[in-house]
Amino acid sequence: MTALANEPIEQLIPWDSARYLTTPEIQAEYLAAAIEEDGGDGKNIARALGVLARAQGMSGLAETAGVNRQALYKSLSGKGAPSLATLLRVTRALGMELTARPKPATPHAAPPVSI
Repeated sequence: MTALANEPIEQLIPWDSARYLTTPEIQAEYLAAAIEEDGGDGKNIARALGVLARAQGMSGLAETAGVNRQALYKSLSGKGAPSLATLLRVTRALGMELTARPKPATPHAAPPVSI
């Protein structure tokens, strides 16, 4: 048995992004990254909104958004399927707005040349 065997093992604290999203600018960047990285099903966006809701306080946010707190937890977990109306209410309650911009053009392969 080594000397370390009798030492207490430190507890690992689970990572919670909400603890570090402390300013509106950081929160907006977090949501923008989630939108950019979303796979098209909206789950990444819903999860990010859930993290932001926890950062600002889920109960108060639910009240401001006019949404039931339990339903908000479920729909923003990434397992739910929040409606567009819910996403817009939550985004506004977070003090943010969604905007659109053209997607950057991707370079196309040159057409084949006939000889």
